[in-house]
Amino acid sequence: MSFRANHLLGIEPLDRDEITTIIDLADSYAASNRRGNTRRDVLAGMTQINMFFENSTRTQSSFELAGKRLGADVLNMSMQTSSVKKGETLIDTALTLNAMRPDLLVVRHPHSGAVDLLAQKVDCAVLNAGDGKHEHPTQALLDALTIRRAKGRIEGLSVAICGDVTHSRVARSNILLLGKLGNRVRLVGPPTLIPGAFKDMGVEIYDDMRAGLQGADVVMMLRLQRERMDGGFIPSEREYYHRYGLDADKLSAAKTDAIVMHPGPMNRGVEIDGTIADDIHRSVIQAQVEMGVAVRMAAMDLLARNLRARRGSAAADGTMV
Repeated sequence: MSFRANHLLGIEPLDRDEITTIIDLADSYAASNRRGNTRRDVLAGMTQINMFFENSTRTQSSFELAGKRLGADVLNMSMQTSSVKKGETLIDTALTLNAMRPDLLVVRHPHSGAVDLLAQKVDCAVLNAGDGKHEHPTQALLDALTIRRAKGRIEGLSVAICGDVTHSRVARSNILLLGKLGNRVRLVGPPTLIPGAFKDMGVEIYDDMRAGLQGADVVMMLRLQRERMDGGFIPSEREYYHRYGLDADKLSAAKTDAIVMHPGPMNRGVEIDGTIADDIHRSVIQAQVEMGVAVRMAAMDLLARNLRARRGSAAADGTMV
């Protein structure tokens, strides 16, 4: 398999083959999970620590379940009540964790770049579960797998990413991944929520929802992240839904077989109409949740293989990893 990375910090450092390797392995895990074959010993004897400096029940639960299905010993650390709140620096935390000799470290942090800093200070494999407005790589990978299973491919599609792009690490990771796999990506939303800098990433930008969804194969809605807003980005939620919320009328501009996605949690009646979200023929939102476990299993499996190989080489050389 073509996967050489020591950590999964973002989509940006990965090449096309590495992305495909994760998705292919995740696809096989998804199939076996559906057959009820959920227990493996791939990570037997390894310790996985989940450190979430931001609350995220969905993502943390998904990583925890993935680790346990692979046979890891999983520890969840509540960073909201940890010594970090008492003044301990991120580097102090990294050094403390490193002394515990974990094998896999899953980190979510409110500041961009924090996960990369941790990865530089520890000897284990680090997975980015979302850092600031930077990246959320496993979300983009699970979205890609969901698209491929629904559409039969993940190349040459027209994908509309709609809503609060400004505050979305999910959007950035998806733009990078979809671009590397040869898709046409459009960003749709009010100018206040789509920074002009995104034009440099090879996307098309629309402030009219119907125009942006015209002929789209995939419609990916984003959560309106009020907690990250420090100004008047939208006039009101009611006005936002009127112009940019996904309803049947706006969705009719997309292809008749277009799928609807949302990374969750959803604000029904703000970003998306509840009827559209629950449409079993168009919505793949529940499939995204299912694919999340499979993708995280695949990512940890691949990183564990590389970690064991490095440790084996270091032992032969008389050094430590």
